[in-house]
Amino acid sequence: MQSRWDIGEPEAPTINKETEQLKSELLTLNMGPQHPATHGVLRIEIWTDSEIVAHAIPHLGYLHRCMEKHSENMDYRGVIPYVDRLDYLAAMNMEWGYVMAVEKMLGTEVPRRAELLRIVTAELQRIASHLMAFGTYAIDLGAFSPFLYAFDMREKILRIFEEVSGARLLYNYIWIGGLWNDYTDDQITRVSAFCDEMLVEAQKYHELLSMNKIFIERTANVGVFSLQDCFDYGATGPILRGSGYKWDLRKNKPYSLYSEFDFDVPVGTGEIGQPGDCWNRYIVRMREVVESVKIIRQAIAKLEPGSVMGKVPKIIKLPKGEVYVRSECPRGELGIHLVSQGESKVPYRLKVKSPCFTHVSMLPRVAPGQMIADFVATVGSIDIVLGEVDR
Repeated sequence: MQSRWDIGEPEAPTINKETEQLKSELLTLNMGPQHPATHGVLRIEIWTDSEIVAHAIPHLGYLHRCMEKHSENMDYRGVIPYVDRLDYLAAMNMEWGYVMAVEKMLGTEVPRRAELLRIVTAELQRIASHLMAFGTYAIDLGAFSPFLYAFDMREKILRIFEEVSGARLLYNYIWIGGLWNDYTDDQITRVSAFCDEMLVEAQKYHELLSMNKIFIERTANVGVFSLQDCFDYGATGPILRGSGYKWDLRKNKPYSLYSEFDFDVPVGTGEIGQPGDCWNRYIVRMREVVESVKIIRQAIAKLEPGSVMGKVPKIIKLPKGEVYVRSECPRGELGIHLVSQGESKVPYRLKVKSPCFTHVSMLPRVAPGQMIADFVATVGSIDIVLGEVDR
């Protein structure tokens, strides 16, 4: 009689009841709060069945600074450094969102040059933020060279920001009524030169990482957020657009002077993988870099000499009421809900709607069934900043 071993099939292992019971138990792992792949002090409690994630529970609050409560005791100008520290990789965008809310209640008219330079600044900040996302995401997946390329270009933006604001990360530059400082002609020329160089570099990144076989295998069809998931949780920004939905406040609900600009809104098309996966979220950000360059060039072409500060009272006191203002930041829609009791130089209530908080909340939906390595890729693909999540 022929043995099973003669045809190359191993004998099935004997499993006693004790071993079977151990196999059925889930192992609890803590990813963070000091894990580099969580991009900050985020702790994710992962329940695993071997290499497969059964549940993932985000635990927040490790970077909570009582920002909203502090704002109730600061005058309206004094709040700006606090919003700087929300998304500290896109501080200019944070400032702009808050300042627009105050200006709307105050009825302040911002000079045209200031509005155009705000757009230039915000789009430069968007590029810098996406470069950080590009470089650190590559490191998450085991590639180091893209990080060096990204930081080389990001440094050129930060040097311009340092010249106009005096700071490299937290700026306090966009003020109520305009800007703290004007751009010089030399700085505008350097911004234009940067735009030319950025387009060349973006193509290099595309060849280096976007079309890399290993990168595609690590990200395509991984961590898929369906369009319904995005609607259920209220996802915005590259997460929503990566799932194939064309929604961008700069285009759909224009604020400032964005209605004057011609640019596209990139979305995930599933050309590789499928809409809503890690690769499509990544490629949306990289294509947004090119669109931001388009916007900056148009804004520079529209610039004319003029003031960068409107008429604002020395002591700002808003009328009684409330306002909610949305703005398109690199990680999604930032919402500022400002409440004033009137005749007071401090806000009664400042509530921040954080896009990153929403996106972290989506992790338990997508995690079950993933391998741990794929979950790392998923966390990196949502590009969170914990200062904005915890506040």
